[in-house]
Amino acid sequence: MTTTATQGPLPLAGIRVIEFSHMVMGPSSGLILADLGADVIKVEPMGHGDNTRALAGSGAGFFVSFNRNKRSFQVDLKSDKGLALIKRLIGTADVLTENFRPGALEALGLGYEALKADRPGLIYCSLKGFLTGPYENRTALDEVVQMMGGLAYMTGPPGRPLRAGASVNDIMGGMFGVIAILAAVHERQRTGLGRLLKIGLFENNMFLVSQHMMQFAVTGKAAAPMPNRVAAWAIYDVFDTADGSQVFVGVVSDGQWAAFCSEFGLEHLKSDPVLVSNRERVLARDRFMPQVRALFGSLDRATILATCERIGLPFAPINRPEDMFDDPHLAHPGAMTDITLPDGRKTRLPSLPIEIDGVRPKLRRDIPPAGEASGDIARELGLDEAEIASLFAGGVLGKPPTDA
Repeated sequence: MTTTATQGPLPLAGIRVIEFSHMVMGPSSGLILADLGADVIKVEPMGHGDNTRALAGSGAGFFVSFNRNKRSFQVDLKSDKGLALIKRLIGTADVLTENFRPGALEALGLGYEALKADRPGLIYCSLKGFLTGPYENRTALDEVVQMMGGLAYMTGPPGRPLRAGASVNDIMGGMFGVIAILAAVHERQRTGLGRLLKIGLFENNMFLVSQHMMQFAVTGKAAAPMPNRVAAWAIYDVFDTADGSQVFVGVVSDGQWAAFCSEFGLEHLKSDPVLVSNRERVLARDRFMPQVRALFGSLDRATILATCERIGLPFAPINRPEDMFDDPHLAHPGAMTDITLPDGRKTRLPSLPIEIDGVRPKLRRDIPPAGEASGDIARELGLDEAEIASLFAGGVLGKPPTDA
């Protein structure tokens, strides 16, 4: 299930990654590596493959979001032949990534210590809930670490902790995995040796929340939840418009304040000596914000946005995720990637947010059915057709039902 795209050599071409992962954190790390040119082989269990494929509700988009440009190798790791085949495959790899529960791969003889003797250059990246410490064997999810690490407290109003509206720790954890892997790949050019890397979902969350911890350390005052925060700028808020929409507008410098007042007919505020600086405006918000809200409430969204764009203010319409399929900026060539859903429908999803020489990484392989590349990968390992047929027949290797 391959899509060809005209594209120059990618930075990670020639790097092979074996991915043992599900959900978001591990697959997002593999996705970034794959989009940048690595040969990412996703190892899936027999049957229906990665359980993430069958998630419903808020998880329905996980698999198709994070598994393009990969090859699916479906194998029975509980069988001796399947395990031997996987070890043979790992012997060809530069990188192994995994995000299963602690000890799961070690129990199969696929831990770092067991593998590095035969593959000293292997870079082994474990993406876990927690790094070393009292919590390291706990089960974690993005929501768990957001709740325990203060992010949910900062996101919701007082008394109503609220997880962020996307898998921020999972995806950012995947990114940290890529950063660590690339550092290890660079080091291996000098030493010839691999590394054992570990990424923690909780620690990732704490990296995000550290700015609020430091706010307390610097000021001695606890950070208020974001809905109740005192913003650093006097106008930095969401406003209702006359046509029933909402917009965000920020005024983050004295120059922007002057332009804002002039363009929106608020000259009397511009000339008010009490409002001459941002610090003074923050302290006097109650004095003028009712006027600003009333003004925006009398204008339609398009007028407000056009005016803000013309004078260079930070602004945004308040959109929903489904609105973004029609966003003009995402209509620019390369901003979205065409993929095929499991039921055969075509759709688009945002491309990797990187340009390489002005070009976004393209789709090379569509979302793979479970086991789509099992036969090809077995051939690359030197198995002949009779051996491959025997492994398929014996349930050691899997392939899509249409290929059966």
